[in-house]
Amino acid sequence: MASGTLLYAQSGGVTAVINATASAVIAEARARKIKVLAARNGILGALREDLIDTTKESAAAIRALAHTPGGAFGSCRVKLKSLAQDRAKYERLLDVFKAHNVRYFLYNGGNDSADTALKVSKLAAEFGYPVTCIGVPKTIDNDLAVTDCCPGFGSAAKYTAVSVREAALDVAAMAETSTKVFVYEAMGRHAGWLAAAAGLAGNGPDEAPHLILFPERAYDEADFLANVKKVVERVGYCVVVASEGIHTADGRFVADAGGGKDAFGHTQLGGVASYLAGKVKDELGYKVHWTLPDYLQRSARHLASKTDVDQAMAAGKAAVQFALKGLNSTMPVIKRVSDAPYRWKIEAAPLEKVANHEKVMPANFLRKDGYGITPAARKYLEPLIRGETPPPYGRDGIPKYVTLKNVAIKKKLPSWQG
Repeated sequence: MASGTLLYAQSGGVTAVINATASAVIAEARARKIKVLAARNGILGALREDLIDTTKESAAAIRALAHTPGGAFGSCRVKLKSLAQDRAKYERLLDVFKAHNVRYFLYNGGNDSADTALKVSKLAAEFGYPVTCIGVPKTIDNDLAVTDCCPGFGSAAKYTAVSVREAALDVAAMAETSTKVFVYEAMGRHAGWLAAAAGLAGNGPDEAPHLILFPERAYDEADFLANVKKVVERVGYCVVVASEGIHTADGRFVADAGGGKDAFGHTQLGGVASYLAGKVKDELGYKVHWTLPDYLQRSARHLASKTDVDQAMAAGKAAVQFALKGLNSTMPVIKRVSDAPYRWKIEAAPLEKVANHEKVMPANFLRKDGYGITPAARKYLEPLIRGETPPPYGRDGIPKYVTLKNVAIKKKLPSWQG
């Protein structure tokens, strides 16, 4: 029988299915008689010893997490620096682990979270403290290395493709006397996976989206405007999907919002759709509408992909199993077994191969002109958005999401002064 407590934490931008992973983590741990604590607001909760006792939650509440969006225990955008620079913080984490007999640490996030889990495991080894650290994958950006896809991406991709398809029908209906160009902004800093998913909304050059702008290809304003004009003259209207991270040939983000940085040290982006819309209006004279779905694309649990939900839960279950097997410094990743029929399985990958690596769109996924996706991209993307698993709805017509009690355990250490 395994002993010790499992500490689970959520990090970074949440997704429509990160709580499905949490649900699977807690359910699997309960089945194996392992107590689960959750850090409130990610690594901050661990540092502050602000830990939630999940044993206070009913089995029904934990099951309901699987269809509830957001981050049930709170997340954060906090990146710990190197072991040398932030050693006091890492040592504080170990003190918290020791105080609550934490022998398994599961950090559910993206690249930076994988890096944190890896560093914690290294310091624990240095101090001889027995804790198994597991990175649990999550990101709508789909940019984690090694894994075929990332839990969270499939649902955001489905939302993107469906939204672009529906908006395109609206634009087509109004184009003769009103809007000629519609610009949709998708998340994606350096990797255009989510923008690429919009390509699933249509087939052929005359079906929306007509133009997709990727971070993997330098933005050429003159060429872009010329292509918009060609599409409008040929089709009657033009639907554009732009990744937030598109940049010029010299590396400057088109939507650099004044050069600000977020808590992870990344350039704060936002506004590429409004920028492009303004250029189209000023240079071509077309009536333009644009949209910034922002949080909507990552929180739309009502339109989640069944494939994504299944993979998110499988990753959570496997994370617990890997932890109990002592597979330290690993991450459960998704391996594609076949395309037709689509089959996948979960494998263990070393965190060192995931942390601080970024997977961008391969060249053969991008059309030669740089404004669309290829059949190879469709073959990869389509299975990830398949299937529906809507949440239960109440008589009021609103989804029945769960809010946990999130009862904190009693602190044993002095307050953290970091």
